[in-house]
Amino acid sequence: MHEQNGTASENRLPTDAPRERWPRQVRYILGNEAAERFSYYGMKGILALYITNVLLKTKDQATNIIHLFTFANYFMPLFGAWVSDRFWGRYRTILWISLAYCVGHGVMALSDAIQTLDGKALALYIGLGLIAFGSGGIKPCVSAFMGDQFKPEQRHLLQKAYAAFYWMINLGSTAAFLIIPWIRKNYGYSLAFGVPGLAMAFATFIFWLGTKHYVMVPPSRQTNTAGFFRVFSYAFMNRRRRNPGQSFWDVARERFSDAEVDAAKSVGPILSIFAFAPIFWSLFDQTFSTWVLQGAQMVPYKLGNYTIGPEEMLSANPILVMIFVPVMTWWVYPLLGRLATPLRRMSAGMFLGAVSFVVVAMMQARLEAGEKLSVLWQIVPYVIITIAEVLFSTTGLEFAFREAAPSMKSTIMGFWSLTVALGNLFVSVLTKVLAAAGGAHDAAVSTHRFLLYAGMTFVVAIGFSVVASFYRYRDDAAAHGR
Repeated sequence: MHEQNGTASENRLPTDAPRERWPRQVRYILGNEAAERFSYYGMKGILALYITNVLLKTKDQATNIIHLFTFANYFMPLFGAWVSDRFWGRYRTILWISLAYCVGHGVMALSDAIQTLDGKALALYIGLGLIAFGSGGIKPCVSAFMGDQFKPEQRHLLQKAYAAFYWMINLGSTAAFLIIPWIRKNYGYSLAFGVPGLAMAFATFIFWLGTKHYVMVPPSRQTNTAGFFRVFSYAFMNRRRRNPGQSFWDVARERFSDAEVDAAKSVGPILSIFAFAPIFWSLFDQTFSTWVLQGAQMVPYKLGNYTIGPEEMLSANPILVMIFVPVMTWWVYPLLGRLATPLRRMSAGMFLGAVSFVVVAMMQARLEAGEKLSVLWQIVPYVIITIAEVLFSTTGLEFAFREAAPSMKSTIMGFWSLTVALGNLFVSVLTKVLAAAGGAHDAAVSTHRFLLYAGMTFVVAIGFSVVASFYRYRDDAAAHGR
């Protein structure tokens, strides 16, 4: 295996690789990402109604389960990043942890065959746990691994490469949202959970096919490079030994090289930006919980023999992403020039996320008043939150990779995923805290709750914009919107 030796020759792209052409091995990573996202979103898209209709849980309980699962799924990247950067390297971390991912889908497929509700619930929790371990473990590695395939002189291609990466995510999820609910309605939950498992096995196979072509960046254990947590721990434990005028990080220079300390030091400013991100994810990931449960109160739309319900409406987001990503990446951002720096894009995305929840709250108010609304009305907030997602999430991936020091890329991607975890944990905690006190008018699916999220996000977005204005980019091209 290339990665085991970590020689210089293995870490270079072929010398004849044109500066303007993407490395050919990127296609395996993009194919893997599309199939893996099909498996993940295919399972997640039918989860809300499975929990309420089959397991007979309440809407608040379903919201809690889904967001706790998402929290675990996005907390695990810290583990995956640590294992990758310190021991296995990105390639082996992706390949091996994918196997647990496949097993989790298998358990989910068996859960519907169990007769008792308690047995079904236990199988569901075990399956979700394994999927969270697998999906979360590989998450920071795949996006960073794709960036590894580009030479330094090809960095200008990264914006479009990550746009394509995000486009493939949404291609896989679109197919999942359209196909898996149809399988569920016609063949039941066992097959609907089983097909995503087959897709994950296929994703692992696609990734393995590209093995001989990949650029393998060895883990820090092989290069004897200290990671963020080692440098941070040493600086923290010895903080009282600092001399007058020394910074928090300077004391670590007595044990680690300047390059190692500077790499660890670069993490702090990036995390100051990430600190505001959880609120956006507390909004966006409710498309899988409260938005689906709201859609279940609305009138399905018949398109011939195909019925568009709340689960199928989830496909609106990835379809719109596949339209908006190329439009904004190839036309809007170049047109805006220096105005389209990564942090300005992310700030705009956060404000738009809040607006989407104002629209959802207006629709919920009409439903609570007894009106019959078509589920197609949800297209309006989906358009708004999708533009917000492209501005915030796609840009966030690009920002995380471009601003991270080379030895910290998986770690930074792990922290980026942690913002998603914290956003989902916030939803779960807030749902539990307000459930008893609020009553029916303040349930997870209610006008008041949607407006509460919108208001909080507006406030955080203002804070994000202020902090972002003081950020100094490591990547000069990003500072100029390139």
